Amino acid sequence: MGAAAKGGDEAERGTVVTPSAEFPPLGREERAALGRIGERWREPRRPDDLPVDPTLGRSGRPPQPTRFGRLAPIEMFTVEEPDELVASGPAHLPGSRAGRLLSRARRALFGPPISSASVLYERMRKLVALPVLSSDLLSSVAYGPEAMLGVLVLAGGSALGLSLPLAGLLVVLMIAVGVSYRQTIPAYPHGAGSYIVAGDNLGPTAGLAAAAGLMLDYVLTVSVSVAAGVGAVTSALPGLAPLTVPLGVLVIAVLLAGNLRGVRTAGNLFVLPTYAFVVAVLALLVVGYARAAGRGFAPVSPPPVPAAEGLGLLLVLRAFSSGAVSMTGIEAVSNAVPAFRPTEWRNARTTLGWMVAMLVTLFAGLVGLIHLAGLVPRPGETLLSQLGRVTFPTGPWYVLLQATTALILLLAANTAFNDFPRLLFFMARDGHAPRRFLHMGDRLAFSNGLVALSLAAGLIFVAFRGTTASLIPLYAVGVFLAFTLSQAGMVVHWRRRRGRGWRRRLAVNAVGATLSGLVLLTAAVSKFAEGAWVVVVAVPLLVLLFRRIHRHYATLNEALALHPPATAPGPAGSAEGEELPQEVRHLVVVPVARLNRASLRALAYAASLGQPTLAVHIAPEEVEADRFREQWQAWGDHLRLETIVSPYRAVIGPLAHYLEALRSTRPELTLTVIVPEVVLRRRWHRPLHSRAEQRLRAALRALPGVVVTSVPVHLAE
Repeated sequence: MGAAAKGGDEAERGTVVTPSAEFPPLGREERAALGRIGERWREPRRPDDLPVDPTLGRSGRPPQPTRFGRLAPIEMFTVEEPDELVASGPAHLPGSRAGRLLSRARRALFGPPISSASVLYERMRKLVALPVLSSDLLSSVAYGPEAMLGVLVLAGGSALGLSLPLAGLLVVLMIAVGVSYRQTIPAYPHGAGSYIVAGDNLGPTAGLAAAAGLMLDYVLTVSVSVAAGVGAVTSALPGLAPLTVPLGVLVIAVLLAGNLRGVRTAGNLFVLPTYAFVVAVLALLVVGYARAAGRGFAPVSPPPVPAAEGLGLLLVLRAFSSGAVSMTGIEAVSNAVPAFRPTEWRNARTTLGWMVAMLVTLFAGLVGLIHLAGLVPRPGETLLSQLGRVTFPTGPWYVLLQATTALILLLAANTAFNDFPRLLFFMARDGHAPRRFLHMGDRLAFSNGLVALSLAAGLIFVAFRGTTASLIPLYAVGVFLAFTLSQAGMVVHWRRRRGRGWRRRLAVNAVGATLSGLVLLTAAVSKFAEGAWVVVVAVPLLVLLFRRIHRHYATLNEALALHPPATAPGPAGSAEGEELPQEVRHLVVVPVARLNRASLRALAYAASLGQPTLAVHIAPEEVEADRFREQWQAWGDHLRLETIVSPYRAVIGPLAHYLEALRSTRPELTLTVIVPEVVLRRRWHRPLHSRAEQRLRAALRALPGVVVTSVPVHLAE
């Protein structure tokens, strides 16, 4: 591994992505505090003095399964270590028949769960990673040249000649940014996303801004790719045009299902379409240039097009920034370095080199061939479709070209499905995104991130009715913001490191940052009124949201962090600061509506705890209160009873306020509220009951020092 890949902050920030990331280890200070707390812990019962065998009979015959044994048998556990049980399969929760059917359908659709130990085998080799991570980048050549020419043609047919110099500038930009990211990968071998690079070198705000730009780019990647793919289908089959929106939503759903099956499975699904598209376009270029050579490369005169705007600098800049959308996805490999097989950074860098070479070849070749063929953008048919008809006037080749184009455009969104959840993972690890995005699903995929991306992309696709031209103006700003911040961050990185060859590396990244910044400014200014303002406004709002999330988690971490007993947080005399069993002072409270089997069982459970116990009854009027006290006396008056008359017939509110009043008089008390609860076996029975215990639990959740537990009574039917 190169020197740039060996040290520093990257190794600390870029931990390997595994399912254990949800459970970060304790820091040194917390471990020391844990030991000091343990020294003062006094447990009245020894760990081995339990009424059941916690080993589930490892040394003898296992116990009989419960009545849910058909769903969750005890035998699902195996022994791996002397003091450890291992679940031999995924546990099915006890539930209804509908729940079991849903579980079986999910397994059939997404496949059986994968063990956490298989995370390494779910990574991709280069030949699989290339189509998976390049589908967005390579597919953009199907609409990038058209986006550029669609702006130039506004100045008339004579302005189309500027497509060649603009394409040359874009090729320079592609190579500069591609080489810049090739340097970034070994410098950040555990994931070189713009969020991490900008955050490490330019500060947290820059990192969050890069993350916001990337998130918008990934969402728009799905929307634009699906819109362009459906557009390719409707170009060949115009009768399907009215079904554009339903077809697009269906494609997003299929992509979600495919990616929920896991990285390796999704990669295998998308290998063939990407390679088929590359072969089809290369065949188009070979045949097209061979025919152009036959006429001495003389360009065909384009049809006359009236000018709708004057040819000025602003229009040229708009055309340049529109063509720059062909570069979206060039950062995908650097974001997904941990998804490669070892040696990760070397395989990722090689794959990126292949991608950039293929992008330059396809983009430059298509722009040149479109110029030689004299084609102009027109509604109802894409430029690639026109070029295919001219190049392959007979035979099945045009159909194959359109089919592969539609497939790769529809599947190009898979790049975003790989990188968006991974970006959310790194942000959640740092506390800037909800922690649910740390979780790996049954198939070792970031399921929550995949679902979030699908929902956001689907909403945008429906809102813009699947129109590619309406989505393109929103596209370039976010991704080039991430490009610029990432490359500027690498400039700072090389200045700090000053290793061997640092000046050359700094210069390369500086060129990439400068060119990307120019495209960013051009896109933001020239396309502001066309829709780019949405991204310009959305980025700071997202940064503000990320900061608020981080502030919440910082407060949570401070509240939950381990402290020595002498410095434990919480006001003096408050039950919130208790960490030692001898400091806990109990009062058990049992709300009793009527004396029946459920309430008597709750009272018996409370009394068995051996703690001070209080029963509370809420009566709507004095007559009922007197009646209940008589029943209590008949029972034997074994526990202290407090009766509260609620003349307005409210139950939850008076009870919650009463418990809060008890807490205010003795803040050091821990109130354990034991609620009798009838457990219903059938869902349709639920509307027949008030479910007061659930409303009480929700009302008491906000009270500090209050623990709510339930004593269930199960109905037989």
